[in-house]
Amino acid sequence: MTDLNKIVSLCKRRGFVYPGSEIYGGLANTYDYGPMGVELLRNIKNLWWDFFISKRADMFGLETNILMNPKIWEASGHTASFADTIVDCKNCQNRTRADHLIEDYFAKKNKEIKVEGLSVEKLFEIITREKINCPVCGKSDWTPARKFNLLFETHIGIVSGEKSLSYLRGEIAQGMFVNFKNVLDSFSPRLPFGLAQTGAVFRNEVTMGKFMFRTLQFNLSEFEYFFNPKDNKWEDIYTYWKKGMWMWTTEKLQLKTSELRWRTHTDEERSHYSRKTEDIEYQFPFGFKELYGLAYRTDFDLKNHMEKSGVDLRYRNQQTGERFIPHVIEPTFGMDRSFLAVLFNSYCEEKINNTLRVFLKLPSYLAPYKTAVFPLVANKEELVNKAKQVYEMLKTRFWTVWDERGNIGKRYFAQDEIGTPFCITIDYQTLEDSTLTVRNRDNTKQERVSISKLGEYLKGKLEVQ
Repeated sequence: MTDLNKIVSLCKRRGFVYPGSEIYGGLANTYDYGPMGVELLRNIKNLWWDFFISKRADMFGLETNILMNPKIWEASGHTASFADTIVDCKNCQNRTRADHLIEDYFAKKNKEIKVEGLSVEKLFEIITREKINCPVCGKSDWTPARKFNLLFETHIGIVSGEKSLSYLRGEIAQGMFVNFKNVLDSFSPRLPFGLAQTGAVFRNEVTMGKFMFRTLQFNLSEFEYFFNPKDNKWEDIYTYWKKGMWMWTTEKLQLKTSELRWRTHTDEERSHYSRKTEDIEYQFPFGFKELYGLAYRTDFDLKNHMEKSGVDLRYRNQQTGERFIPHVIEPTFGMDRSFLAVLFNSYCEEKINNTLRVFLKLPSYLAPYKTAVFPLVANKEELVNKAKQVYEMLKTRFWTVWDERGNIGKRYFAQDEIGTPFCITIDYQTLEDSTLTVRNRDNTKQERVSISKLGEYLKGKLEVQ
């Protein structure tokens, strides 16, 4: 299994991910996407939208606001129930989640423990019984465990106080529920149908590192799929989307099935709005952790928003005139965790002439660059000019990068680490017969291809979504 530190190093070295606010000493649990990272993340998001939304007639996209009326979070139950159990070290004041502290403690002993859904009292009992030390100072002197709400508070306007209180959204689902009536009025969709969006979410979480796995700001993509429980069994729709999620994960992202599993939430662990929840978990270096979630939210959200807002959010059957509140199945996808899993899944190493070659075996449709164009040397005008002609030709068809830095071997290795599927080198033979060298990322084999046939050659080699 790939070591986490290798991924962290690669991300910084090749411009995938940078520590947030780094020149000011950083800000814990924040990261910035670099030029390569933003391309990979965008490719994952676009692939998701294409797979679940664009090609379906029963899906409608939204992009709702990060700031919403605080009454929305009261109606959804987040102000009362959206909380983690935390403890503080009395010696160094380090704050941490009780469940993560316990999981990491037992993981170091190569033991697995299930802490999902345990009460505040039970979690603190385990910490006290095992005399678990603080990871910062090594002491075992903790405050009593207590609940900590995850919503980020903010204030609108220049005067603070309850009247200006608002929250950064803790999930993107509520924006879809509160726009349910708007979509009904605009499009009169027939059940079943879905509302989808992708966007940033904020949670005031206490984390234990693990790079980008758990951060204060992260990206979600999800949809709410509405249906009439009289016409459709929720179990059938649940199973349908469960299969779709697995297909996306294994066939589109091409994550290895051996590194994946489904896990059902216990009754104690399950969210207040859900009747059934399952997660797809990926085996990261720090264990199996949630990648995606699938929940049956019943009619909880629409019913509560209708009650609290006083607005009729019932669906009207156009044929029978019946009015009712639809039920909802919700597939949720962590995009940053998708990004991280794709990096772990594609990371490869091999020795070539006693030199370690690192390469990302990314599906070509996810790779930040599809091709790279090099002149064999950067100080020969004829080679550079011919290479630029090839570059200009390719960039209109494929996402292509120009690179003339250093020697050709270092350029190849740099593109390998980025995950570029094909490197194209213009050499002296090119000037004689208009052929060039195409190098394959995965096996380093090179092939001479005519410039006139290069576009079709690459089209046939690059994977299609």
